[in-house]
Amino acid sequence: MRYITSIIAAALFLSLSAPGQDEGLSKILKPGAQLEKLAGSFSFTEGPAADAEGNVFFTDQPNDRIMEWKVDGSLSTFMQPSGRSNGMFIDHKGNLWSCADEKNELWLIKPDKKVEVIAREYEGRVFNGPNDVWVAPNGSIYLTDPFYRRSWWDHTQMPQDKQCVYYLSPDHKTIRRVADDLEQPNGIVGTSDGKTLYIADIRASKTWSYSVQPDGALTSKKLFCELGSDGMTIDAKGNIYLTGKGVTVFDKTGKQLGNIPVSENWTANVCFGGRDRKELFITASKGLYRIRTVVKGVW
Repeated sequence: MRYITSIIAAALFLSLSAPGQDEGLSKILKPGAQLEKLAGSFSFTEGPAADAEGNVFFTDQPNDRIMEWKVDGSLSTFMQPSGRSNGMFIDHKGNLWSCADEKNELWLIKPDKKVEVIAREYEGRVFNGPNDVWVAPNGSIYLTDPFYRRSWWDHTQMPQDKQCVYYLSPDHKTIRRVADDLEQPNGIVGTSDGKTLYIADIRASKTWSYSVQPDGALTSKKLFCELGSDGMTIDAKGNIYLTGKGVTVFDKTGKQLGNIPVSENWTANVCFGGRDRKELFITASKGLYRIRTVVKGVW
């Protein structure tokens, strides 16, 4: 396992701070901030989500476990096995929502670690493979369902006829498609007021914004930027953070502010955590990373 040396960290700092190069990042990164590698030795990290205290949960999907990074700097296994958990989100009740794609299910993991399977199918057919999830302020759920063939599945074909985004009502009784015209929806996040939803179409290399209606429907589809994403997050100023090659940041108008490089083959997902929610946590292939910011994340 490779750890970032002081030389590499210094190089990263210079690349982020050099005049004229990603200078827009000065609006979001703490002066002098350096990318820190917090932990390694994972097979593939995904799905970071922070609780009210700022503790960050993330998945090591090939090893079928959910990890917890506490604000005191300790790291432990929160749950194993974990249903091959992938993308996750923590709601205001402290429940951990997980895209458990071992059996193509959406899980609700309560603070006492009791698991409830909330959804597993649409119109009589199992999901393709729940990938990422966002919980709106009113408790409704938005779920991306692309198809990535997994070694632990018996089936080799896509169960659904399309790769879609689904809406689940707050009472968990109604599920319907709200976006069915994307090539491969993946990352998803919404604004704190619940009025705008962003969905990344990773195969089409585009991210779209939508207006969220009172009944959960999505309208006013608008191209946000010409870049797709695996996972994504948002800060209090409306800046959007997309992943893939490092972390690319856009302001709320879709203008690119810059890229935070990460020395891994792939950056899968991001979230804000820490006691003041001014720490950007990055899951990238074998490791968990962090960089300090001057803006807060949305929770």
